[in-house]
Amino acid sequence: MIGVSDLETVFHAEGSGTAEVETLSVKALLESNGIPTVLVGDPVFPNLPFEIKVDAHQAAWARRLIADAQLTGPASAEAGERKFECEHALLPPQDCDDSVE
Repeated sequence: MIGVSDLETVFHAEGSGTAEVETLSVKALLESNGIPTVLVGDPVFPNLPFEIKVDAHQAAWARRLIADAQLTGPASAEAGERKFECEHALLPPQDCDDSVE
């Protein structure tokens, strides 16, 4: 069993209007990659910071996933949206990449 002292903070967001959403997105990223998380923060007090803690043995991997997502997130999201739009004929064929069928 993991104790509180075995947890390491891998993500911190200062209290703001978007901190909770950003934190929940990172939490989903980590958990979808098999890393259990502990969320610290309270939506009742959104002006306070949010944190995500993980088992210290998985902290390096968690930080790597977060860094990769922050680097490729917007570009990957845009590419995924374009692919979806092309696959579902929501864009004219001339606007779609030839590799998307």
